[in-house]
Amino acid sequence: MDSRESLIISLKKLGYLKTSSLIDAFETVDRADFVPKNLEREAYIDHALPIGEGQTISQPLTVAFMLELLSPKEGEKVLEIGAGSGWQAALLAHIVGAKGKVITLEHIPKLVEMAKLNVGKYKKLEDRIKVVLTDGSRGYKQEAPYDRIVVAASAISIPEAWKEQLKVGGVIVAPVGNSIFKLVKEEENSFTEEEYPGFVFVPLIGGD
Repeated sequence: MDSRESLIISLKKLGYLKTSSLIDAFETVDRADFVPKNLEREAYIDHALPIGEGQTISQPLTVAFMLELLSPKEGEKVLEIGAGSGWQAALLAHIVGAKGKVITLEHIPKLVEMAKLNVGKYKKLEDRIKVVLTDGSRGYKQEAPYDRIVVAASAISIPEAWKEQLKVGGVIVAPVGNSIFKLVKEEENSFTEEEYPGFVFVPLIGGD
């Protein structure tokens, strides 16, 4: 029987979970609380799982890899594109702490309700998370600028709106095609970029 402990040990051994704050988040926020009831027994298998509406909850390895690249810190404001079932938003809320904030965008109404219901299982984290029904490809100007932006679906390219809404010194971690890109905003219109190929994501829906 797979367990949360065995999943975390495996991700640490493989080098995907490294940072103490992220390990603590994985230990505190139970993935089983964010998968459909009929899939709870599979919550600790290192695979993406369907959550309805043609969407998935991402593979734990991928979430760990992206959040290590993102490197969120206590007190930061994080924008997440693609709330899904709310797991990654809850992990982020645990990391940023009581002084931080997570704004998570989702364009599918049923998933907005699912994410709200799921994060509501964690009363300490619930107040730090704002779930918004909107087109994530345009970001969310109302809460900008952000320290970190993380994206759960694959875009054709990084939208300018995300870059504009990021603070100087901030980080975007987003899939483009089958690669994960990390962008660091060095100056107002200057970014450094790293590419990590070999991943599969649902496509980002929205934009023009």
